[in-house]
Amino acid sequence: MWVKWFPWKFILKHAAERQGFLDPIKIFAQLENFAQPAEVTAPTELLRSGVVLHARGLINSLAIQHNLDWVWPYWVECQYNPKNDAFIPRAFSLTQINLTHRNWTALGVPDSSEYSIVDPRGLVTPCYDGWSIDVWIIPKDGKPLIPSRLSVVSQKLIMDGQLSVITESVLDKLKLITKVQVIGSAQSPVCQIQVEGSARQSARLVVSLRPYNPEGVSFINDIALLENRMGWLVNRKDVVNFNAPPDQWEFSYYNRGDVYSNLLAGKSGLSLPEDKKEVFCKVGMASAAAVYNLEADIPQEITAWIPLTKNKNEKPAYSDDQHTSQLAWTKSREGACSLQIPDEHFLFLYEAAIRTMVLHSPKEVYPGPYIYHRFWFRDAAFILYALLCVGLKDRVARALDCFRARQSIQGYFLSQEGEWDSNGEALWITRQYCEMTGQVPSKAWKDSMKKAGKWIQKKRLASDIKFDHAGLMPAGFSAEHLGPNDFYYWDDFWSISGLKAAAFFSRIENDDNTAINFEKEAEELSACVERSIEIAAKRLGKTAIPASPYRRLDTGAIGSLAASYPLRIFEKDDAGILGTVDFLMKKCLVHGGFFHDMTHSGINPYLTLHIAQVLLRAGDPRYFDLMTAVAKLATSTGQWPEAIHPRTLGGCMGDGQHVWAAAEWVLMIRNCFVREEKERLILCSGIPRVWLDKKQTIAFGPALTSFGDIEISIKPQGLKLRVEWNGKWFTKEPLIEIQIPGFLKVTATPQSNFVELQEKK
Repeated sequence: MWVKWFPWKFILKHAAERQGFLDPIKIFAQLENFAQPAEVTAPTELLRSGVVLHARGLINSLAIQHNLDWVWPYWVECQYNPKNDAFIPRAFSLTQINLTHRNWTALGVPDSSEYSIVDPRGLVTPCYDGWSIDVWIIPKDGKPLIPSRLSVVSQKLIMDGQLSVITESVLDKLKLITKVQVIGSAQSPVCQIQVEGSARQSARLVVSLRPYNPEGVSFINDIALLENRMGWLVNRKDVVNFNAPPDQWEFSYYNRGDVYSNLLAGKSGLSLPEDKKEVFCKVGMASAAAVYNLEADIPQEITAWIPLTKNKNEKPAYSDDQHTSQLAWTKSREGACSLQIPDEHFLFLYEAAIRTMVLHSPKEVYPGPYIYHRFWFRDAAFILYALLCVGLKDRVARALDCFRARQSIQGYFLSQEGEWDSNGEALWITRQYCEMTGQVPSKAWKDSMKKAGKWIQKKRLASDIKFDHAGLMPAGFSAEHLGPNDFYYWDDFWSISGLKAAAFFSRIENDDNTAINFEKEAEELSACVERSIEIAAKRLGKTAIPASPYRRLDTGAIGSLAASYPLRIFEKDDAGILGTVDFLMKKCLVHGGFFHDMTHSGINPYLTLHIAQVLLRAGDPRYFDLMTAVAKLATSTGQWPEAIHPRTLGGCMGDGQHVWAAAEWVLMIRNCFVREEKERLILCSGIPRVWLDKKQTIAFGPALTSFGDIEISIKPQGLKLRVEWNGKWFTKEPLIEIQIPGFLKVTATPQSNFVELQEKK
């Protein structure tokens, strides 16, 4: 009890002022004035991740800027180069973080949560947040081939049975190709790096162990040769095996500089004699190189294996692992919805996105392989919805089964404290699963959903208070990127859908009284939201929906579009929604994509597609312009970071491979072919004229809908189009409308499975 009355604030204030610091209590009080009063100032999880990120940034500032003769990752080579568009002055910045090229591609085996990542220049980080492997060619005469220092390389994602990233670098008469994949089983995955180097003169092919990754420094204190002298033991726990012994081992530690500098100068850093097998660096900046001699015009091939689990094996016995991982990938795609369109790039992005989602849903779903390698209900709702829409329902059911472990006794689905959207998201996606699969939820699911609905009821503010936020959800941190704590409409829209879902589950259980109670609560919350939006519109002097009752129109208003997509609470032509889209389209587009000022400070692919979804639903052809812009912003490996730098077009926020963005691409493609609208199915409303002009068959399916599964094809027939479909409905056939842009709309007659469309005159 003494903790409550002990004068901590006075002591902290006095200690700070005595040392010449500002009063921290006063500073925090001022910071809170920028936000609405809330029970959680900021989620502990967010603060923790921020501290970790900036701790790394502080180490980067100490390690990088006075060691620029080292070979660094691509982002450092760009961001520290005053001639590069990515250059950022360091001046008073205490921490130096990758803010210009946050891009990487994850590789793994389905159902394993161990990922290796490859950066845009082929730097491989095999283990989570660990050290990396880089490859160079150093010729006898001339400039070395260092991929991170090249302005252009070729990098692509290969999906031939499993995932591979191939990076090809060329400089003068030097050529380097790396192929990276994760092989083996989900229980024992292995990162495999295949290297091919060639030169027109004598040179050295160097496979180097690097004390960093795409975020910055990652300590290597200890490097030892394996007993068979065919690889390294790193930090006494990680193993790197080679298929062939190098001609030379080179090692260095911080005070001797980078092993690269020693190789370039032709001097030995720490060439180990036969009796010496280990080097130690107390700073944590040890580096090493396996050097292979390259003869002129004779390619050299080297393979390295790094086991990713605790069962580290020093003996490279991986001959069967390739087949094992290929089988796992084949099985993971069974039942997935196929796509046939005359746009190879859109198709590639679709296939890559499905694999991205499969890879990041080993059980729970993760929105990224690296800094977002953790769970949020918000991201999970969209990712699982996309997996569901393309038919991977077993994977979705498995993830939904994990939800209850994150539910408190009070019914709160907790991924971050202070966010009030999670219950609505958990309820909504669970309902989507049941409706789109025809599955009756288990009693455990129904009990959990009922508790979640009651939590929303209790969490709502009173409706009779004299404020514009009367009856809404409390002020909170919401979706993180909308701004300081506030009464966000985003939370309310998800809560409305959550209450409707809770009523749905109560009806299934024949608990009509509880269902009526939830439905009434949803109606009351809807009425409070509509009243608040009307007041905000009068204050703004325009029909639009800001992020909260107290905000002006800014990029945070993107969250209010949830009422149209994906929740369909408002009609497709709702004036407030369309007014918000009009503002965002006129004021917030950069390079054709939505530029989000809040936190992200970059072009956001998945939020751009949220606008596109609203436009598609409203029949506005500008949806395809946004889709095209997002497609152009994808990396050559078919990935998007969370936000994109407007000059470098590299990632500037979040994970370098954002799974939510991949999910939105899949959902966008799906809704172009089929989407629900009340008791109707709308077919082909997003098929652009540019595809039809190719005069090729276009097809999609089998796709899950809330009415059953459907397969769709569009076949050109002279001046007409023949649209065919095959539906397996749960009960009766829904009303089906075909709405191809530029053609007359047609309502299908019952029991038919095709229509022929005439072009509008």
